[in-house]
Amino acid sequence: MEFVLIQPGTMTVGKIELTCPTFPDTRDVPDSEKWTEEDFKLCQEMAKRDSRDGFLVSISKPYYIGKFEVTQGQWKKVMGSNPSHFQGDKVVGDSDLHPVENVTWEDAKSFIQKLNEIDPAHSYRLPTEFEWEYAARAGAEELLSWSETGKQAWIQKSDKGTTNAVGQMKANPWGLYDMLGNVWEWVEDFYNEDVFAHPVPPVSGEVHVLKGGSFISDVTNATYFFHGGGPGNGYDVGFRVVREVK
Repeated sequence: MEFVLIQPGTMTVGKIELTCPTFPDTRDVPDSEKWTEEDFKLCQEMAKRDSRDGFLVSISKPYYIGKFEVTQGQWKKVMGSNPSHFQGDKVVGDSDLHPVENVTWEDAKSFIQKLNEIDPAHSYRLPTEFEWEYAARAGAEELLSWSETGKQAWIQKSDKGTTNAVGQMKANPWGLYDMLGNVWEWVEDFYNEDVFAHPVPPVSGEVHVLKGGSFISDVTNATYFFHGGGPGNGYDVGFRVVREVK
């Protein structure tokens, strides 16, 4: 596995600033399409209602995170099997280079337990949700533009009906691949039954958090801002690993 060192820092989580356009010149707009002053007032009220201030999160310790999602080849070396739906003649190229999928949160934890047994010189684990999001953002405070998302994310726009070999899309500015799209990724935290993370993650829950979207996600869902609750579809759910800094 290849890892990228992530240094400590801060980010604002869950911030959404919604605005309305200024009242336009409507002389050349058909009457049926014209906005009234009441329309714009309503828009402003809705934008104010749905905007969020967010909250500051500090990542206090450095950590290594997988440069790529865990692949089917890596899974087979550790676990001796391959649970993935997309393998063999269902994929283009070597399926060992495609992300492992069709794995539960418990499956991911079992993989990591065995990985720690194989390599006792290091300590491996799932990322927390905040560690995952901090690495995915790579210093950005705003959402990626739709065009940039299309370059970095293997999503519905580029979907060929299957996962993609890891590392084929553009890396984010910190050198991490497929943080958006390809497969949803398990993280350590429990799901809070909300669209966004809360400042303090829940200590218990029914399911765990998935981040990043998959190859069947559209551009509005493939974002580091939002999270989902597992188990998802199964065939589009994988994970990546964190290695502790000694």
